[in-house]
Amino acid sequence: MQLLETHIAKKVKYPIRFQEYGVGIFKTIPTKSGIKKAIKKGIVFIDDELATTSRFILGGEKIELYQSENSSTFKRLKLDLEVLFEDDYLAIIYKPAGILVNGNKFVTIANALSQNLQKSSLQDAVKPQPIHRLDYPTSGVLLVGKTSSSIQKLSDLFKNKVIQKTYFAVTISEMCIGGTINFKVDNKKASTEFKVLSSVKSERFAFLNLVKLSPKTGRKHQLRKHLSAIGHQILGDKDYGNTNLVLKGKGLYLHAFSLEFLHPFTKETIFISKELPKKFKKIFPSF
Repeated sequence: MQLLETHIAKKVKYPIRFQEYGVGIFKTIPTKSGIKKAIKKGIVFIDDELATTSRFILGGEKIELYQSENSSTFKRLKLDLEVLFEDDYLAIIYKPAGILVNGNKFVTIANALSQNLQKSSLQDAVKPQPIHRLDYPTSGVLLVGKTSSSIQKLSDLFKNKVIQKTYFAVTISEMCIGGTINFKVDNKKASTEFKVLSSVKSERFAFLNLVKLSPKTGRKHQLRKHLSAIGHQILGDKDYGNTNLVLKGKGLYLHAFSLEFLHPFTKETIFISKELPKKFKKIFPSF
């Protein structure tokens, strides 16, 4: 058999079964079911002994994954992500535009997390999981949970609306300086605060505006629907507004700029931001 990957187990506070610890340690096997299948095939060894699901990990063990001669190679997703913050509980990564957060596709942020993040040393470590979603064409910061307890607590923070999210968008036509949009989305209350930071004249669009957005609710496509509803669709939005008012090949001009919240375990204030993409700065170079 051919050696594919080697992992040295990190120290853990409490002994943990290998079938739990093994989730995410190999880049080619990101799921718990994949680890179980690899163990059953006899291609995983711990300290040169055949691995079992009941084996406990203490820390320091050499864990090796082999490829048997008569089996196919695991399909591996090669997608490098920029990690903006990470500890044993959670991570915040940068999601590029044009990639799904999760879903049935092979190329998703969710499928790429295990190979980009460090395995948590905590007992309830699980495969890293996105806590919220960003639309396919939207870029920006994305919060990820790395343990079962952190996923639950972070999800509750979003549910209770205590995580502050800030977005930037480029909108079309002349706007007032700011305000609050309270139109319903999908028959549910929705609220978005906005502030125009800069405006430039445009031959094609009359005016383009750099707008700071603070959603107070989290409805699907809320920002896109709200801005379109007041007559200022986001540049590049093919779904909500005039489809002729897009820049071909440039995508949607919507960026999740920052997240701010109280870390549910360390109690420190977390504020992580990601600068505007280059396409924004070409229109508004001072930002």
